[in-house]
Amino acid sequence: MPQIDLNRFISVVTLIFVTTLSSVTARAESITVLLDWFVNPDHAPLIVAKQRGLFRQAGLDVTLIEPADPSLPPKLVAAKQADLAVSYQPALMLDLENGLPLVRIGTLVASPLNSLVVLANSGIKEISDLKGKTVGFSVGGFEDALLGQMLETHGLSLSDINLVNVNFALSPSLYTGAVDAVIGAFRNFELNQMEIDGREGLAFYPEEHGIPTYEELIFIAHPESAQLPKMQKFLDIIDQATAQILENSDGAWTDFVAYKPNDLNNILNRRAWTDTIPKLAKKTRSTNPEAWNQFATFMKKRGLISEVKDSKSYLVNLQR
Repeated sequence: MPQIDLNRFISVVTLIFVTTLSSVTARAESITVLLDWFVNPDHAPLIVAKQRGLFRQAGLDVTLIEPADPSLPPKLVAAKQADLAVSYQPALMLDLENGLPLVRIGTLVASPLNSLVVLANSGIKEISDLKGKTVGFSVGGFEDALLGQMLETHGLSLSDINLVNVNFALSPSLYTGAVDAVIGAFRNFELNQMEIDGREGLAFYPEEHGIPTYEELIFIAHPESAQLPKMQKFLDIIDQATAQILENSDGAWTDFVAYKPNDLNNILNRRAWTDTIPKLAKKTRSTNPEAWNQFATFMKKRGLISEVKDSKSYLVNLQR
């Protein structure tokens, strides 16, 4: 049996490994994903997939970008300046109304996070108690419509309250007494922040007060790129990452916070993580076209859009 030159053997193996790795890297297809906001537990599958190298193993080079202006991602995707954006079902309806070429290719968070919140000790126990009260909001248009429908379900209207723009200072506005309630509070964040601050909140959920259910966070793409093979790989990996998170949430949390330890490893994100994980879409391609039609009908009724479009025109990847 011939003797093996160990050093030569190691050199050859190393060369083969480096060459193979370089070849895989060279073949990697790039995907730019614009987030809807700064990284938080809503983006858990994206971050876990990135941290665990799942995208890279699938031959994808995925770049995640936190937007300086949250209104820009859909516009950039529509202009083909990015591959994907994380957006919201109501926002997509408005973007389609404005003529942007966009489609929904997947879902990240499958049910509403938005809520109407008051301080638990405010004396407001029912939505009908808001008559004559001041309600703060962050984003005009959709939140007004949401609140208006919730009020009407309880015999009130927007004219029965005082509506003020508090920007994104939702919880602080409640603390100072500047408002009696806020619409647009995410139940997985604001409620946890209020409890951490020792100011417990009480939430009213839109889907329990006259609003059709909807998907909070979705992936949107330009129609011409929605069916590209790299997009399908991307969705496969999101499903894989979600399954891993659901199987071992604590282990996934460790990888998640390692992405940006200084920003993510805190009690608020830990609590939000626990509340968010059950709401992740287990199969990102799956959706209910009829539910989209019902929500579009609600938006038309509230004057946000002029017509209910055929959901087939903007829902793709329904099957795998």
